[in-house]
Amino acid sequence: MRQRSIIAITAALAAGSLTLTACGSRDDGNSGSGGGDKTKVVIGVDAPLTGDLSALGLGIRNSAQLAVDTANKDELVEGVEFELEALDDQAQPSVGQQNAQKFISNKDVLGVVGPLNSSVSQQMQKPLNDASLTQVSPANTGTELTQGDGWKTGDSVRQFKTFFRTATTDEIQGAFAAEYLYSKAGIKKVYLISDQKTYGAGLAASFKTNFTKLGGKIVGEDNVNPDDRDFNAVVAKVDKTGAEALYYGGEYPAAAPLSQQLKDSGSDIPLMGGDGIYSGEYPKLNKKAEGDLATSVGKPVEELPSAKEFIDNYKAEGFEDPYEAYGGLTYDATWSIIEAVKLAVEGNDGKVPDDGRKAVLDAMSKVKFDGVTGTISFDEFGDTTNTTMTAYKITKNAWASEYSGAPKLS
Repeated sequence: MRQRSIIAITAALAAGSLTLTACGSRDDGNSGSGGGDKTKVVIGVDAPLTGDLSALGLGIRNSAQLAVDTANKDELVEGVEFELEALDDQAQPSVGQQNAQKFISNKDVLGVVGPLNSSVSQQMQKPLNDASLTQVSPANTGTELTQGDGWKTGDSVRQFKTFFRTATTDEIQGAFAAEYLYSKAGIKKVYLISDQKTYGAGLAASFKTNFTKLGGKIVGEDNVNPDDRDFNAVVAKVDKTGAEALYYGGEYPAAAPLSQQLKDSGSDIPLMGGDGIYSGEYPKLNKKAEGDLATSVGKPVEELPSAKEFIDNYKAEGFEDPYEAYGGLTYDATWSIIEAVKLAVEGNDGKVPDDGRKAVLDAMSKVKFDGVTGTISFDEFGDTTNTTMTAYKITKNAWASEYSGAPKLS
């Protein structure tokens, strides 16, 4: 296990039986591969590593670490040694903003992966943009992060030149969920609930727009607090509407008890949510999760031939936590920064440019490769060009894929 390895190395160092040779950094003036020294390039990771959403955050951190380790092992960028600096944002926007400043202050950081939450990203985007520090999120789906609020009226404008993502937008996800419920599951009446956070509110709004456009009916709406765990009052409202499903814009820590309390009330309708509830923790927190639904970006990595090596290597590393919903997307997000570093180095006579951040940012528009989750490239807004979504259902206490495709946007 990785933890045991760290303990063993620490013990050896204490005993004086192990000597580590540090890689060269730009502090030393050791650029390139001369004399065997390598230039250190740090990739930051921001995610919730503690708290209710840590299952997703730890999967993000581990998958980024695997990408960095693989690039170093394969010597993908000659003369460069990659390091990972992972910071815990606790799913709190203010902490994410502080973490952004920490990354900015470390001149060896040439790119940042994350965060998980769109609300956290809103506080990180501007400082990272002002510092020309590339950010690639494997999980942010809030459409306005890339296209601004004008996207709702067809007036999309890129917000920050440094922000990219390997996850598609809530415009796509909400439309896909609406089409799946209405056309595939035959559900015409839905009760809509949002946790009012950036992600949950945006997803619920997109679902509502597309579901009603298809002819579906929203029979009731409510907002809840994401920290709430007693939903009996709102459940009583749902029971009286004749809803055939409950759509929840939010994340699994609240969605799980909401679903269970709904079933405890005698209702047998499914709860459906987005990628924020697509976690292995959801059925652990909900004893009556059977039949509940979720959408998530891309196809399930377990079904992708392109992901086999990633899955095998992740298992071989012995990480204590699963890669979860965003593992493949995180690996690809991290790899996109690594590819940009490679392009920057190749364009500067095999050395990391003095203005490495600008060079990496300039290279991001040229990045295109076959990744874990498919072909990775970005459009004019920094959004992924891969808009495939998958619908999942809890079957025998675990998520099972039901249908994959791309929504028809009008």
